[in-house]
Amino acid sequence: MGDTKSLKEEFGEKIVFWDGGCDTQKIVPFGKTDDVRREVEKRINDLKPGGGFVFAPVHNIQPEVSIENVLTLYETAKHCGYY
Repeated sequence: MGDTKSLKEEFGEKIVFWDGGCDTQKIVPFGKTDDVRREVEKRINDLKPGGGFVFAPVHNIQPEVSIENVLTLYETAKHCGYY
């Protein structure tokens, strides 16, 4: 995934970021739960200021992904709060 903070700063007033909550090609399938947590926190912190961000994974979550990583993804998003 690209530099979401720079994208938000440059285009955040003009577009809505739909998904991009976590990298589902590398982090979710192959990372540890701490990796997933860090990635979700970073993406939310980068994209939520000022609104215009809909949290969702980048792509479909594949069947081989551990349930722990899926739960961590959504629990972390919930913990980061609403805005």
